[in-house]
Amino acid sequence: MKKTSSPKASIDLLGMKKVGKGALIAGGAVVLTYLAENMGSIDFGAYTALVVGVASILINFGRKYLLSYE
Repeated sequence: MKKTSSPKASIDLLGMKKVGKGALIAGGAVVLTYLAENMGSIDFGAYTALVVGVASILINFGRKYLLSYE
């Protein structure tokens, strides 16, 4: 039978991997939220519309990836 969690009140390598993965997902969500909130206010000159459009696609992709990641 495959081990799925650490014993109570202790943590092993599997538990550390799960905590690390959760921290990376949470950190990624914070970065994506910040970019989504602030990307429209940055001036890229003539390329502003292009940058905002591409950033929106990438942010949406990142959000979908993070929400469906197991």
